[in-house]
Amino acid sequence: MDEQEERMASGRIARFRFYLRQRPVLLVAFSVLGVMSFLAVTGLSRAYHAQRETLGSRWFARGVSDLNAKNYHAAATDFRAALLYSRDSFSYQQNLAEALIGMKRTGEASAYLLNLWEREPENGVVNLELARIASQQPGQTEQALRYYHDAIYAAWPAGEEAKRRDARLELIEILLRDGRRAEAQAELIALSENEGNNPAEQDELGDLFLRAGDYEHALAAFRMSLRAARNNLSAAAGAGQAAFELGQYPLALRYLQIAVTGDPNDAQSADRLKMAQTVLRFDPFRRNISATERNRAVMAAFTVAGERLKACPVPKAPGSGPSMNDEWTDLQPRITNAGLRANANLAESAMDVVFRVERETSVACGAPNGPDFALLLISRLHEGN
Repeated sequence: MDEQEERMASGRIARFRFYLRQRPVLLVAFSVLGVMSFLAVTGLSRAYHAQRETLGSRWFARGVSDLNAKNYHAAATDFRAALLYSRDSFSYQQNLAEALIGMKRTGEASAYLLNLWEREPENGVVNLELARIASQQPGQTEQALRYYHDAIYAAWPAGEEAKRRDARLELIEILLRDGRRAEAQAELIALSENEGNNPAEQDELGDLFLRAGDYEHALAAFRMSLRAARNNLSAAAGAGQAAFELGQYPLALRYLQIAVTGDPNDAQSADRLKMAQTVLRFDPFRRNISATERNRAVMAAFTVAGERLKACPVPKAPGSGPSMNDEWTDLQPRITNAGLRANANLAESAMDVVFRVERETSVACGAPNGPDFALLLISRLHEGN
């Protein structure tokens, strides 16, 4: 190898050695450049997503404002715009469904709600909205009831616990509408266990118990309301009605007098008050009355029953004993002060005839009114005694 070739080889070796010395530096430089590029892209991505979230939040806030103002079309547009920036947002879809419900577009709302239900089947708001939609659809009552029950026992966000009560009240209304009184009573009892002493809530509870035919719980609710607000005339009227239906006429009289005195235009309470007074006047078996009052009540009741027989003769059944008219006529001469004082058992015999007259004439001629209706109530009160 000549001298020139040796110089060239030495140069190549020197350059190679230089490259080896510079390689770590280049690697570090390229690594730093890569990291910087990654951070730049990440920052840009975060900024992009943050901007999208900000835009979505703005549209959502506008939607909530429009929804609260019941501008349902505008709200739906706002929520759809919000969803462009966050398609999977549970809250955005839920609020869009509520806007669609406000627009009466329940089919579209159901599609969103069912999707949300699959994601969170325990969500109270979703179950309640599905229940409301189903309750308005023919043939979906049972499905509605299931959604209502799920809403009642679902998880509710803080500050929205009142909606659990709303769900139960709506469920009770459906049960009452469909005549399912036993189920309604069970739901009302469960509701009453969580109610406080608020007079308005107790009045509402009492009214619902009245509609469900649970007069004992209705009376308890109205009395609790009256303990918190003594001048609550609606509660007094409700308590009077409940006591009347329970046959507790002295108690009914007391509450109905409060209601009518406070509101003379309360015609229903006035009618019940008058009937309660009539029942007490004609009932010879009520407690704490003298023998004179008892005999007077028996004679008055016997006379009323006789007039009822004249207006509505009860035909004698073939092969039976004496007719009702014959029984009344046979007994009538003895129903006097002297006769009743002389025979302690005569009053019961007389009232037995009176009660049978009122029951049989009510079947033959329809429901009576006035004193005859009072006697019919008395017969039911003492039936089996």
